[in-house]
Amino acid sequence: MHRVVVQSRVGSDGVLHIDIPMGEEVADREVRVTIDPVRRVSSSMTLEEWRRFVMETAGSIADQSFVRHEQGDYEQRGELP
Repeated sequence: MHRVVVQSRVGSDGVLHIDIPMGEEVADREVRVTIDPVRRVSSSMTLEEWRRFVMETAGSIADQSFVRHEQGDYEQRGELP
């Protein structure tokens, strides 16, 4: 059996409903379901507020000793046919 990841939303009634067809070859086998809530950055921010916040972070490092280290060279690849 393989791992299946499904993203779903809990209904307004607080109940999660999921149907996942697995196939007859795994019928009558036990499975484990793990609930892992998706963490959001902030559900109270609008998309525009989030964009503004991100744009305001550009250049916001006040530490003068902060440097961007050498990034290295790009990998040289062969030409495509």
